[in-house]
Amino acid sequence: MSRVYLRFYEELNDFLPIERRKVEFEHTLNRRTSIKDLIESLGIPHTEVEIILANGRSVDFNYIVQENDRISVYPIFESFDITPLLRLRPKPLRNPRFILDTNLGRLARYLRLLGFDCLYRNDYEDGDVAEIASQQHRIVLTRDRFLLRRKIITHGYFVRSVHPREQVKEVLQRLDLYRSIAPFTRCSRCNGTLIKTSKDAVIDRLEPLTKLYYNDFRICLSCNQIYWSGSHQDRARQLISELTSQNDQRTKN
Repeated sequence: MSRVYLRFYEELNDFLPIERRKVEFEHTLNRRTSIKDLIESLGIPHTEVEIILANGRSVDFNYIVQENDRISVYPIFESFDITPLLRLRPKPLRNPRFILDTNLGRLARYLRLLGFDCLYRNDYEDGDVAEIASQQHRIVLTRDRFLLRRKIITHGYFVRSVHPREQVKEVLQRLDLYRSIAPFTRCSRCNGTLIKTSKDAVIDRLEPLTKLYYNDFRICLSCNQIYWSGSHQDRARQLISELTSQNDQRTKN
């Protein structure tokens, strides 16, 4: 057996028991292990980690832990330039595309409302999510930390809040997404791209009052859902303002 000493910083402490948060603690190893396996054995998904220092030196996930190592582990820093240090993931996905697990359907709809490309189905298996994320270079959003331990997932975030509106604020803040917001450009139902269309092109599908009072329309390229600037869009604008407010006020679904 060998002893190592670990310290986790900032949001990574969310995954630790209270007595191990924000302090250096001793841990005993029973076998030869990589730093990645050690970190995940403590309940922290590798996708949450950006920098690891072993005895003050930057190391990658393949580093084999040694007797008496002092290890410092830091979370993702999407909003900061830390290129002088070793990044453990491929470069950040600055044109973010997401895939969400089955527990985050409302979050998916809210993010689509803000213009983000979000794949979601309520029948996704964990293997489906991991495979799609790997093939399409998507960020996994999940409340299942074990899903994020799959090796083929390189970008992922464990959503802390259980309330959908709080989840939106959390994701926007943590991944520094405010400059990427583009409301009313995604279909909230299917995730397709919305484009402007003429009234004449959709008039046969409109209700009488809609034909009479509205002239500006968008249509989804994937499912042909029609959108227009009615009272429902006024409510959506109010919701968008609430979701994107950069203050500490918390709202619940």
